Amino acid sequence: MKAIWNDQVLAESNDTKVIENNHYFPADSIKKEFFKESKTQSNCPWKGVASYYTVEVNGDQNTDAAWYYPDTKHAAKEIEGYVAFWKGVSIKE
Repeated sequence: MKAIWNDQVLAESNDTKVIENNHYFPADSIKKEFFKESKTQSNCPWKGVASYYTVEVNGDQNTDAAWYYPDTKHAAKEIEGYVAFWKGVSIKE
């Protein structure tokens, strides 16, 4: 699977986990040069507190376009540290 935004592959892995129709990519599969930590957080009742990344490609920013759970609740341990995308990031095989 590949995560693509602004004609750039942001992450690529054969080991994504699909939860609630989102592909979660292993942390070591993202191209870190395109990711900047965000102060945004949100809470999921069964997964825990999510942290976000702003994606930047060729000078364009996509604020909070990626998220991950650094410390999940028990029910979501399989995606702890994995990164998912939204806000126009395409997920393709």
